[in-house]
Amino acid sequence: MVGLNQPLIDPATAIPFDFISAPIDVRQGVWPRGVTRLEYDPWAAALVAQHAMVIFDRYRSDTAWTRFFVEMETRRREMVEASGLLLRELLADYWFLGLGDLISLTFCNGWTDVQPFDPWSVRLSGSQVFVSPDPFDGTAIPIAIEAKEIPRRAFRDEAEFQKELASAATTSVRGVVTLSLS
Repeated sequence: MVGLNQPLIDPATAIPFDFISAPIDVRQGVWPRGVTRLEYDPWAAALVAQHAMVIFDRYRSDTAWTRFFVEMETRRREMVEASGLLLRELLADYWFLGLGDLISLTFCNGWTDVQPFDPWSVRLSGSQVFVSPDPFDGTAIPIAIEAKEIPRRAFRDEAEFQKELASAATTSVRGVVTLSLS
């Protein structure tokens, strides 16, 4: 298994992996750890397990993901039971996390295509993230993230990438989430 806190370089391209292209053990391994770290708040832990199942649902028929889904379903059930609430309540609450995650990903990744999350659609234009229909009762919500921007290029090795990352300036990226008028 690869190091948990190390950036990973794709050996085929020499470009750092992102959260989508990371090796399967990395993509699967983060979720059980997240649920375990949140056990003090079973509802939050159950929401994390639910989120893992939703975002990776496209792999449900892939046998390399079978154990992952069994583990996440088990952990979700345990955390829902520990919370004293019901699975249907968790599923009703999940839209907050799912929509928030999609807004964040759209903003942070600069995705300008419409991103669907039934019944919503999310899209980025400039520094504005438009959401339709309006889940915020007409309120514009500021959004900001501290980031280090590194060039998307090949690196000779992890050391070169670490040096680039360490020398990259931290910047604040700001925008607003608002109702889409289109």
